[in-house]
Formats: sequence, C-alpha cells, structure tokens
Amino acid sequence: MPTGETIRTGRCLCGGVRFETRGSVRPVIFCHCDQCRRQSGLHYAATSVTDDQLAVIGETLAWYRSSPEARRGFCSTCGTLLFWKHDGLDQTSILAGAFDQPSGLVPSHHIYTASKADFYDIGDGLEQFPERDGRTVVGSLRAGENDRER
Repeated sequence: MPTGETIRTGRCLCGGVRFETRGSVRPVIFCHCDQCRRQSGLHYAATSVTDDQLAVIGETLAWYRSSPEARRGFCSTCGTLLFWKHDGLDQTSILAGAFDQPSGLVPSHHIYTASKADFYDIGDGLEQFPERDGRTVVGSLRAGENDRER
C-alpha cells in the first residue's frame, strides 16, 4: 500500500456486508431523483470509487436492477442500502451513511432537485441542479473528480 493512502471502512446495519475503500473518493453528491427518493425515503448521499479501490466482504450482498442501465446493492439480511452501479462503468457509488465514522467525506452538490420531495428544503448552501449537474452522467460519477479530501 502506498504511503499516505487513505483507507475507509464501512458496513451494513447487521455487519453481514463490510467494505473497504483505498485511495481517493469522489466528494458526496446528493441525488434527489425519483428512484433514490423512493428507495431511501429521502435522497441518496453517495461517493464513488473505481472498482479496483473497493473490496466487499460478506455473503449477504444482493443486487436489484433498478433501471435498464443501473443496479443497487443492499444487504439481504438487514436491508441496508449500500451501493449503486451503472452498467459499463468501472466504478461503484457507495452510500455515505454506510461508512464508519469519522469518514473524512466532503459534500459537493445536489442533483435532480426538481424531483425532490415537497416536505423539506435544501438549505446547506451547496450548488443545486434541477436535473444532472451539467456534465455527462459518467463525468459526474468519476471517482476522485474534484477530490477535496482532507
């Protein structure tokens, strides 16, 4: 392992799925799209790493195909939402709340705010985009892009 490489760990609620990331992660993006809202009850807050930076341990990880081009990973025992994976990309988004604390993650911006639920306001001062963030989906998912790790 290179000197100074950042290692982060996390897990589901029951501990049946554990993961470890190595190296830079993308700043956290808050997604308010209809699918993320319906699955989580509010919105997704996720970072992302390249697949070679992610190690997953445990036998209870299950995947659900949520759209023709993406799937979502969760623990089949406790139901904890953990991952989002776009087909054809060599990276995986990880829900920020699944990381052990302190995580060292930093927030970036909000996307799909036009789809957010009507019972809350976004007041954190981060940039908001009604749909995507003006870049391609692939660009906004890139691990380490605009990395502001502490």
